[in-house]
Amino acid sequence: MEDNYVQILKIAIKSTLGANGRLEYAVVVDKGNSNNQPYVVSYPQGNNQQKKAPQTESKTPFEIPSLDADLLTQSNLNPNYTFNTYIEGDCNRLARSAGFAVATKPGITSFNPLMVYGGVGLGKTHLVQAIGNEIKNGPEDKFVLYVSSEKFVNQFMDSIKDGNVKSFTNFYMQVDVLIIDDIQFLAGKDRTQEMFFHIFNHLHQNKKQIIMTSDCPPKDLKGLEERLLSRFKWGLTADLQMPDFETRVAIIRRKMQSEGIFIPDDVVEYLAYTVDTNVRELEGILISLIAHASLNRVEINLELAKTVIKNFIKDIETEVGIEFIQKSVSEYYSIHPDELKAKTRKKEIVIARQVAMYFSKEFTQHSLKSIGYHFGGRDHSTVIHAVQTVNDMIETDASFRNAVNELKKKFKMRSY
Repeated sequence: MEDNYVQILKIAIKSTLGANGRLEYAVVVDKGNSNNQPYVVSYPQGNNQQKKAPQTESKTPFEIPSLDADLLTQSNLNPNYTFNTYIEGDCNRLARSAGFAVATKPGITSFNPLMVYGGVGLGKTHLVQAIGNEIKNGPEDKFVLYVSSEKFVNQFMDSIKDGNVKSFTNFYMQVDVLIIDDIQFLAGKDRTQEMFFHIFNHLHQNKKQIIMTSDCPPKDLKGLEERLLSRFKWGLTADLQMPDFETRVAIIRRKMQSEGIFIPDDVVEYLAYTVDTNVRELEGILISLIAHASLNRVEINLELAKTVIKNFIKDIETEVGIEFIQKSVSEYYSIHPDELKAKTRKKEIVIARQVAMYFSKEFTQHSLKSIGYHFGGRDHSTVIHAVQTVNDMIETDASFRNAVNELKKKFKMRSY
């Protein structure tokens, strides 16, 4: 019955009893059963009876023993992960725009599957759950399910052990929007990949939305079958990059607004300049900063921020040296620091080198000769020319002036 009539029964139950209708059934053995007792399917109960989820959340007419009770009634979505709380920047604009398009028309756009990839703490989980929440709270009655790949693997293994593989498969094939986090965890797990392959095909053919996250693009995923990887490329792959300064400032302000906390501008900028790794670390520092201020009954200021950051970032640099200037300028102009020392006349590298020399003279005690030495053994006259050129461009080029001012603000923050 489960193999051939599930979809028909679901449609009939929904049309007759409404969205909350459920099917419970018993299978009676034939007369040859020596015990002459019918076999009745037993329905699992949650471990905590008080945690019973509301009946209206259930989307499947079958109870599946191999899956957690909560999974049958909940989407596993964090309600705090929404598009409103997701800060947009150049680092995530494509992924966010694609995610919102998917949330508006799940399964209909060409972004199916949607693969979001990026490093640790860059907001992959927040974004895909924001998509899920947008769909779940939308006008259509969609069964949205978020599950980590690790949990998916464990559930599948349990279903094999309990002899409930068909129930497991049927359940996942009834999902309208499947969100799988950290798909790279399936690497090397051949049986699970085989199962996911069939579930993926079924959902995709029935125009159900599939959303995945990974720590790298599909072409770099190791240990996954080629037929899976080829399907991952059917839709859109969007990456999340390190947030830039403006995005980090916006993240800090939004976090503080949600907590009802005021932080002075100089502290906000110091945190945004100093913590340039990932969003998760930035939020962790903010929580720690709030806790220190609250428990010690002190105001949040620059001194407290520096104390807190030292507990998170090892060997934090407080001095603005030539190496730090070279690193910062290179990052700003998207070049490698070694290119500042190379003998090349490419315009973008020459400008970056001149800017770095300009700041090396302003923020360090090095002589002109020493500065030139740190830039590939150039002489002091080259440094003088670089400083003069930068000053001239500041006067005549507004865009260049803004770039210099932004970098100068960063170096001033560092030297506080």
